[in-house]
Amino acid sequence: MIMLTLLVLFSPLAIDIYLPALPLMSEAFHVEHALSQGTITWFLFAMGLGQLFAGPLADKLGRRTVALGGIGIYCVSALLAWGAQNIEWMLVARVLQGFGACATSVAAFATVRDLFGPEKSGRMISYLNGAICFIPALAPILGSWLTQQFGWRSNFSFMALYAAIVFVLLALRLKETNPQMSQEPVFKLNRYLDILKTPTFIFHASLCMLAMAVILAYVTSAPVVLMEQLGLDMNQFTFWFGINAAINIAASMTAPKCMDKLGTRLTLVIGLAVLMVAGVMMLLLANVAHPIAFMLPVFMSSIGFAWILGAAAGKALAPFGDKAGTAAALLGLLQMSGSGLVIGLVQLLGVEAKVMIAIQMLIVLPWFIIMFTRPARAWHQAVAQ
Repeated sequence: MIMLTLLVLFSPLAIDIYLPALPLMSEAFHVEHALSQGTITWFLFAMGLGQLFAGPLADKLGRRTVALGGIGIYCVSALLAWGAQNIEWMLVARVLQGFGACATSVAAFATVRDLFGPEKSGRMISYLNGAICFIPALAPILGSWLTQQFGWRSNFSFMALYAAIVFVLLALRLKETNPQMSQEPVFKLNRYLDILKTPTFIFHASLCMLAMAVILAYVTSAPVVLMEQLGLDMNQFTFWFGINAAINIAASMTAPKCMDKLGTRLTLVIGLAVLMVAGVMMLLLANVAHPIAFMLPVFMSSIGFAWILGAAAGKALAPFGDKAGTAAALLGLLQMSGSGLVIGLVQLLGVEAKVMIAIQMLIVLPWFIIMFTRPARAWHQAVAQ
């Protein structure tokens, strides 16, 4: 679990550590803030798209090989970002970094499915999500200190150093867990279609996508709302960001206990209800110019997010044993690229950041209603292969 935790930290580290430095990056490259935010958007897009390749490779070549390859790409691209002299090269570096991060994520979650099986994997994913949430709590603090002491580029040199250290550790200690390497061609279309034809996967993966969209909408909008609109400085921003991360950690750690006592279905229902209440609260407090008015609904949504993701991710992967890598890749694609698409569509409405986040929270209403139908109960109880 320690090695799996090291693997899943690559993605949130690449997003959260340099958030306090986004305004400085905009100044350095002489671009609008939206273009600096694009370094997050393009990273997430590449991470989602790359999973279509990383998943089958993890089934064909093994989790260990894909993990080490991804770490290598991540390290090199972080160094490219460190040396970027314009926003175009920075975006190219971030796309490459997204491809590297997707490989580490796929390898980690496929390994969870290998080691813990269809029933226990959801609980283990919740614990990994709790570990992932340490990064939003700590990375902005570290990033703020690095930026103030050494400049914003030091955030990317830190990512490269982390990747180099983890590469050595995993090369020495990580063992292959894939019980049987796939003999099929790596990019066989039917391999994806078999998974996408499974209602259990589609329903629960779409829940993960919508929950992730809420978090990504918050992460990309928080610097604008808190620092530009409300006038918070870098340390104050980090304070509020850290509190939310701590709440997310606690919620992720309680999710497995809730699944044990209440069952995954009821855990999902409660998580969706909490998310929708947060959306209503965000709308009601939209005109209040105080950090707590923005962060209180976010705190609630983090609880809903953690419970939804823990219960839904395990159920989405449950039917697939021999295709765990591909299933984890498609799940990651929906969570990253799919959630990015959802955010992009909502942004077309032209509403301000708080309203946009509230809409993301309320979109889950149809899924909440579907949870009480007979087909949804059947999907939730699908027998694992």
